[in-house]
Amino acid sequence: MSSNYVEDDGGGLLGDYLSSETLIPCAGAIVGILACKMVYDLSQMISEAQFKSYFGLSSMQKVEWNNRAISTFHALFITIWSVYFVFWSDLYDVNVLTTAVTFRSSPASTFGLAVSSGYFLTDLAMILWFYPSLGGMEYVVHHLLSMSAVTYAMLTREGQLYTFMVLISETTTPSMNLRWYLDSAGLKKSRVYLVNGFVMFLAWLVARIILFIYVFYHIYLHYNEIMQMQKVGICLVLVAPCVIYVLNLIWFGKISRGLKKTLTTKKRRD
Repeated sequence: MSSNYVEDDGGGLLGDYLSSETLIPCAGAIVGILACKMVYDLSQMISEAQFKSYFGLSSMQKVEWNNRAISTFHALFITIWSVYFVFWSDLYDVNVLTTAVTFRSSPASTFGLAVSSGYFLTDLAMILWFYPSLGGMEYVVHHLLSMSAVTYAMLTREGQLYTFMVLISETTTPSMNLRWYLDSAGLKKSRVYLVNGFVMFLAWLVARIILFIYVFYHIYLHYNEIMQMQKVGICLVLVAPCVIYVLNLIWFGKISRGLKKTLTTKKRRD
């Protein structure tokens, strides 16, 4: 069954400018790549002007510092985009449209996924180029799965709802990056570091543990509609969230142990 092109209230304005189905993915991906370059350069410029601790970092640490600025920017962008389409837009509301939720899309939803694909491509290239300094094999697997799912949903307009659901988990990225920044700046014993630890723990619990349970429940409810997709799409919807969820559980365990260690150390110090 071929995918159906559906336009919602969020796609009208953008659709006037990007009406071509070929132009939207290309334009979005280019915007994503250029945005990564811009944020990297701005991070370097601002950090050199405002943060004395930046000059104490090694060359590789400076690369990671600026790379984390990119992931923070993408996380804020795609979280807002995803939350809007999953919870506020009528695009995937089963009470509004009769088309199967697995085949609904709009110019705006496709453009957002294209921007995200540009980010994942850029970040994966940096991870592989500097491997393993920016992340080990688990990061490579995570980015390959994410990029595959995002690119597939972008090009075929299939399964975009589930892609956005999973992308909401990017909301945990800013707190993770802040933790690294504080550690690099020598503020690991500060109150801000401790508060951020709690925020990171709660963000992971909600966005990467509880949310995924909801995703699996939604997949169960709409299993028949998912089975109407192409085989590649079915595989991505059924397998990708499971693999990412296992990685989330592993990382959540590390975060929990880290928070426990921080609290124990603080208690002894007090």
